[in-house]
Amino acid sequence: MSAIWKNHANRIAEFLNNNNETQAHLYLEQLMLFPVDVQDKIIEDISQLTHCSSDAISNIISRYTMFERHHLH
Repeated sequence: MSAIWKNHANRIAEFLNNNNETQAHLYLEQLMLFPVDVQDKIIEDISQLTHCSSDAISNIISRYTMFERHHLH
């Protein structure tokens, strides 16, 4: 994963570790303009990780980014 995605993943992990799901939603919305339902899916996937690392979070974000990109075209 790129350094940019890892940085974003670290920010999201920080919000979720501090039980600030609302801030995580806002960050995702600003970051990628994901619809709320996709934000919910991303946060749900992150919350189910056994090891919440920046690599794991960035992989999830990348997966949804590619999913959204394919559905827009």
